[in-house]
Amino acid sequence: MTKRGKKGSLSPEDRELWGKVAKTLTPLDPERVRILQDELESAKEDKPRAAVKTPRTSTAIKAPAPEKKAPDLLPLHQLETRYRRKIVRGVRAIDARIDLHGLTQYQAHDRLRGFLYQAQARSHKVVLVITGKGGGPGQAYMDERGILRRMVPQWLAMPDMRSVVLGYEEAHASHGGAGALYVRIRKRR
Repeated sequence: MTKRGKKGSLSPEDRELWGKVAKTLTPLDPERVRILQDELESAKEDKPRAAVKTPRTSTAIKAPAPEKKAPDLLPLHQLETRYRRKIVRGVRAIDARIDLHGLTQYQAHDRLRGFLYQAQARSHKVVLVITGKGGGPGQAYMDERGILRRMVPQWLAMPDMRSVVLGYEEAHASHGGAGALYVRIRKRR
């Protein structure tokens, strides 16, 4: 590395390295990013960097490739606090319910998908999905209690369900508590 000019200023090598790191980040201010990129390009044009020969080893550290964000994945949200309170108090009714007790994972997944698509077609806003907390210790296999309770949130977060599900969260104790979920349905496009 070369010496810095003024205190706080970066050498061209440091500026180039910082540029590589900055490309992996999501900018908060796109205008400032454009200005910094212009400065970086002008710094590269001013001083062509002399080729430095360094030995390549198998232990060389490479920057990880930036992950590609999947398009059209809409974020999942929790229910608004006021809306949830209205549901708990009974001011706002739950539009539909499905009980997945006693079903296998495959049966529950198929029924849940069909139920949610049907709820969207009927313009429901909030539905209740009852998964249960799982069987008692006698019914658990290798401490796997509540498989549906664990799997349903994963199913709701899958890319094919994002067009239907706006968000979900654990239900109030009056509606099943940890063994149930409020699922917010996205409006049909």
